[in-house]
Amino acid sequence: MIDLKQLREDPDRFRRACADKGVHVDFDRLLALDEERRGVMTRLEEARAEQKRLGKETGPQMGRLKGRLKSAEGDERSAIEAELVALERRPAELKASIQTLETELAAVEPGWRSLWMQVPQPPAEDVPPGKGSEDNVEIRRWSPEDFDPAKPFAENRGFAPKTHLELVRDLGLVDFERGVKIAGSRHYVMTGLGMRLHQAVLRWAFDFMTIDQGFTPLSVPVVVKEECMTGTGFFPSGRDQAYHIEESRRGSGHDLYLTGTGEVGLMGFHENEILEESTLPRTYTTVSTCFRREAGAAGKDTAGLYRIHQFDKVEQVVICPPDDAISRDWHRRMLGFVETLLQRIGLPYRLLQCCRGDLGAKNEDMIDVECWMPGRGPDGPDGRPVGDWGETHSASRLADFQTRRLNLRCREGKGPTRFPYALNNTVLASPRILIPILEIHQQPDGSVVVPEALRPYMGGVERIG
Repeated sequence: MIDLKQLREDPDRFRRACADKGVHVDFDRLLALDEERRGVMTRLEEARAEQKRLGKETGPQMGRLKGRLKSAEGDERSAIEAELVALERRPAELKASIQTLETELAAVEPGWRSLWMQVPQPPAEDVPPGKGSEDNVEIRRWSPEDFDPAKPFAENRGFAPKTHLELVRDLGLVDFERGVKIAGSRHYVMTGLGMRLHQAVLRWAFDFMTIDQGFTPLSVPVVVKEECMTGTGFFPSGRDQAYHIEESRRGSGHDLYLTGTGEVGLMGFHENEILEESTLPRTYTTVSTCFRREAGAAGKDTAGLYRIHQFDKVEQVVICPPDDAISRDWHRRMLGFVETLLQRIGLPYRLLQCCRGDLGAKNEDMIDVECWMPGRGPDGPDGRPVGDWGETHSASRLADFQTRRLNLRCREGKGPTRFPYALNNTVLASPRILIPILEIHQQPDGSVVVPEALRPYMGGVERIG
């Protein structure tokens, strides 16, 4: 949610934000409804103030007039009686006027709010222009000394690689057919050492964030109210990606939604609260199951474990004072946590600065992290994939977009309330992260070496297969 005061003062800034992000909002209609709503609210506040004043003054006034009426005659008596009638009638007139104004407000507010909620967060000034992911800008990359993504896998390792689909099949790590039998397309069953590896990476990342980095661990619901999805900015634009549980049809008071990220619950944790600014930043992490419909996703590079309906993710969220420099510093630190993890398990990766058209509605800045996956990309002369980058993480700065929608405020002592800034970043999402782990660490005999950092979480297992 954007600041209405800023919208009124500089609507062109938000028009540019819509153009940058490819979002259509009828600004003329929004501004007209906003003006109409403010006018109705002003008249309503005046009428309620008058009603309150009359409630205090009418009784004594009528008492005085009735006292005078006892001795009044002729025209004076008629005038006093007329004044009494007017005083008796005024509260009813005000009540009717207030009801009319409340009806007018109720009529204008839904359209006004709907348009207001569609206005995206403007990109930060230093975010580069662009229409989509093809215009994102590489910031830097890293790879272990024994692997260069610019060279074919066979040149790096001395043998032709298998894709993760082949590896999980040959090593008995995932059962796609039974997953589809149970739940339909894009579902799977992690089996044997595949399940153990899946759990190992999650526990390792969670311990890193909580024990090494001091983030506060939270368990948050993955089934939430619509208000929480709207408050965190995933609705209205992302509604088609969420699974909807229509509890209202079964007599419940509200419908529910499955979350696509732990960020929803972590940010909703402080909805409608005022935090003491001295307690900021709040640094939270969770590990949760995530659900996404992935509507419209298809193609060779989305097959297997890459784009699925259910996965598990360790998520990090920071709520910090509303200061751009502090927010940017946390953005760098959160990315640093991810880079440390990826380097410890020897995965080549690169950081991409997302352009304005690839930010999404709620972000003012976003940096994607992509890992090298030998089983992705177009086929080479031998009919095998040549490898390509695949997104595994995304780190976002949201300024006060989410906190405004959630009515999450902060205050220093008895000072005025402000909206803090929010950031989020994937720590690690599995099973997608298993794709580069399996493909990068595969061996000529078809086995996979377990990265040393993960072995304590695998009961000492050093090799799969």
